[in-house]
Amino acid sequence: MTGSQQFHLMKNVSETLAGRIAILELPPFNIAEVESDHSTYLSSVLWNGLFPEPFLYPAKRDLWIKSYLQTYLERDVRQLENIRDLRAFEIFVQMSAAHHAQEFHPATLARDCGVTQPTIKSWVNVLETSYLAIVLSPFFNNFGKRLIKAPKFYFIDPGLVSYLTRQPSAEAALAGNMGGALFEGLVVGEAWKSFTNQGLKPPIYYRRAKSGGAIDLVVQAKGKLIPVDIKLTATPSAVHARSLNQFKKLAGSEASKTGILACRVEKKTELPGNNIAIPWRELPDLIQ
Repeated sequence: MTGSQQFHLMKNVSETLAGRIAILELPPFNIAEVESDHSTYLSSVLWNGLFPEPFLYPAKRDLWIKSYLQTYLERDVRQLENIRDLRAFEIFVQMSAAHHAQEFHPATLARDCGVTQPTIKSWVNVLETSYLAIVLSPFFNNFGKRLIKAPKFYFIDPGLVSYLTRQPSAEAALAGNMGGALFEGLVVGEAWKSFTNQGLKPPIYYRRAKSGGAIDLVVQAKGKLIPVDIKLTATPSAVHARSLNQFKKLAGSEASKTGILACRVEKKTELPGNNIAIPWRELPDLIQ
């Protein structure tokens, strides 16, 4: 059972099928599947996204995404959640795109969409269930500082965000105010896919302290906590290693010896404190 029909079919299966069914999730392309020579421009990935149709046929991008969202709203959402006010849900989807790569605060979205906070939480669950969004939980450990408890929200596909936030072009999407958020979401999505494609629950989190220290990704892999920061820069410096060093100091022996900065460098670059800056495409290989 593939595609959105899985929801309708699974809902009407009379038996649980426990122990007799394997569920394989198939997200959009990851970057390794669509290029072998790193020839794909970052701006085009952020603009077209990694769903097969708009990626392979960019000329169809607008029509495909418009049709996808329309059928998603009018058919799939009705099956997943008995949402009567589809217009309110459509506004919610658009507002969620504007909050891409930000902390998720139901009260803010509830006010903007004119619905209750429980409704917003329910609708976010719909986006997760239908593989459109990731809600990244904060990482908790007793490192001696009070942490912000709100999760972070990401659309899995950057093309949807560019479309919903009405970016005028691929170049503008990368260079504009949403550039950093689009890039961060792309890299987080690549990390998420790297585990999902293996049938694993992605052990990825984020960390932000009240004092302002932040790590975009904390990956629990290889028996360690791997801190990953994500920056749009192509010229990393010692400044970019500060958060990585802070996390490693607080986490102690639980942390990986090497912190990672995923950015737009062409090749791996050493940073102070036993950290490295890597081309963002290489992150999945280092965290599995």
